[in-house]
Amino acid sequence: MQAGRRHPVSWGVFCVVTAGLALTSRAAGSCPHPCRCGEAASTADCSSARLAAVPQRLTPDLTGLNLSHNAIRTLAPEPFAALTRLEDLDLSDNLLPYIDADAFLGLRSLLELRVARNRLKVLPVGTFAGLSRLRLLDVSGNEILGFLDFTFRGLAGLRVLKALRNDVVFVSRQAFAGLTDLLQLHLDARNLTTVPTESFAHLIGLTVLHLHRLDSNVLPNYAFIGLARLKELVIADWPRLETLSANSLVDLNLTSLMIRNCNLSAVPYGALHHLVYLVHLDLSWNPIGYVQGNQLRGLLRLEEFLLIGGRLRCIQMTAFRGLAHLSLLNVSGNLLSTLEEGVFQSPDALRRLGLDGNPLACDCRLLWLARRRSSLDFGGSPPACGALEPWNFLDYAAEETAELLTCRPPRIRLHQPTLASVEQGHTAALRCDAEGQPEPSVTWLNPKRRALTDAGRIRAVGNGSLEVRYAQPQDAGTYLCVASNAAGNDTRPVELRVRALPKKKKLFHLKSWLAALPSSSPPFDVRTLLIAASIGFLSFFSSVSLCFIAIFFWSKGKGQIKHTANIAYVPRSAATSNNGGASNYMETSRFTMKLM
Repeated sequence: MQAGRRHPVSWGVFCVVTAGLALTSRAAGSCPHPCRCGEAASTADCSSARLAAVPQRLTPDLTGLNLSHNAIRTLAPEPFAALTRLEDLDLSDNLLPYIDADAFLGLRSLLELRVARNRLKVLPVGTFAGLSRLRLLDVSGNEILGFLDFTFRGLAGLRVLKALRNDVVFVSRQAFAGLTDLLQLHLDARNLTTVPTESFAHLIGLTVLHLHRLDSNVLPNYAFIGLARLKELVIADWPRLETLSANSLVDLNLTSLMIRNCNLSAVPYGALHHLVYLVHLDLSWNPIGYVQGNQLRGLLRLEEFLLIGGRLRCIQMTAFRGLAHLSLLNVSGNLLSTLEEGVFQSPDALRRLGLDGNPLACDCRLLWLARRRSSLDFGGSPPACGALEPWNFLDYAAEETAELLTCRPPRIRLHQPTLASVEQGHTAALRCDAEGQPEPSVTWLNPKRRALTDAGRIRAVGNGSLEVRYAQPQDAGTYLCVASNAAGNDTRPVELRVRALPKKKKLFHLKSWLAALPSSSPPFDVRTLLIAASIGFLSFFSSVSLCFIAIFFWSKGKGQIKHTANIAYVPRSAATSNNGGASNYMETSRFTMKLM
């Protein structure tokens, strides 16, 4: 009985040992040296293994294969044909100059393919044939010169295409044909001079588009026509991009727009005004100098505005008027001297503020930040003020801050005259010098109390003066100079008088003309003038008469001149007889013509 009981136990132990040895042998056979295999040998990591070719004896059960950071130069025909369950293949950071059309045959389960940072110059048509389930394709970091028609044929299920850091010169019109389900496109085309609009028209399902390093100075009108589903657009590293045409973003309903590291000198208000669904706007690393007031009010849903590392000198009052949901503003690393509370539509909505790296002036315009310090997140870099030794004014208590950050109301200097006079047609300059802390801004109002701008014949110039060019009588009146800063304002009237020119007489008067002659001319009267004119007429008439008399006697000396001429002729009817023969007699006719 005891022997009978031991037999089943021994048999069970034998089965377990045998199965373990089989699994060990299988795992060892599916993970060739020097690869590292994962649990149950479903993934193989062969990265940085100095491989020159795809390893052999890979189990067909693999779902992930990493061959990155090796020295693979070629792919044998159908090297992955047996890996029918493979879902992730990484061939990045190798030396592949070319991929044959049959290199990926058999990978019918492949979902992600990475061949980034190789030496590919072209992707032949049919390279990705059979990869109908592929979701992600990364060909970034190669030397690809262009994308031919139907390059991605067969990739109907592709969702993400990354083609950054290449040398793309052209993109054919049909290059993206068939990618109707593509959601994200990351394209680097530093040698392209314009947006491949016709190529993008095939990507009707695109929601994210990143365009890097195009060689163009303007974004043309209707550049993204047909991409109605696009939500995120990134334009980055265009060193020559200076302008966005007014209709360049037409047909887009973006929620996120980034235009970074370009050459924009102004916020492209005209191209942005219709983006009513925009939530995130990033214009960082552009030489933008001003954000003007009331120009962004159409972006009703905007929540985040970034302009980092630019040349921003001023954010004008009411710059964010209409942006009631603005919760993040980052203008770090600019040239701002202040940020006033009046630039916001709703300061209470602001939650995150980046203001560090600006030469802020220590005055009362920053007091609102001190009052809201508890509700604002400065991202670990609070703002500081002071030119020589910046100090963090938020470290002080509210009472101390009010004493440290002070302003002085403006005052207009009174040594300038309050009356200016100018002749009609000349230019008048009205001065208005003001002082205060911070430096006050000067605004001029015309006699009808309307603000004058820096354009037109009557304009305000940069030094606080008012210039009236080609002054006319209707320009006369009392102009008002208004100097204002955060502490108050001061006003001063200046009267302008325009001396009208005398009216010109329409009739010509000889005496007036004579009176206008220079005093150095010899004196003469009307009688003298008439005598001189008569003598000149007689001299001219005598000369003409002598010429006619001389011609008359010369013609007489040439002999008789006949005034008539006799002309003989034979009529046509008399030249032939009735029977058509020649006649012996011809009748001659004569007539006399008088010569005139």
